[in-house]
Amino acid sequence: MTDEQYVVVRNDEEQYSIWPAGRTLPAGWHDAGFGGSKQECLDHIETVWTDMRPLSLRQGG
Repeated sequence: MTDEQYVVVRNDEEQYSIWPAGRTLPAGWHDAGFGGSKQECLDHIETVWTDMRPLSLRQGG
């Protein structure tokens, strides 16, 4: 078991992922305001990401 910490990140299409805390975020991704263990972050994403379609598709683009 590791104690590595992660942050939840989101891109402009409102798709979520996790990223190791303290590392520079990849281009196009932004901190979504939640951090914790890998499992905590994955559980958070499961709660908030209820529609897996990209934003542009949800908006009819």
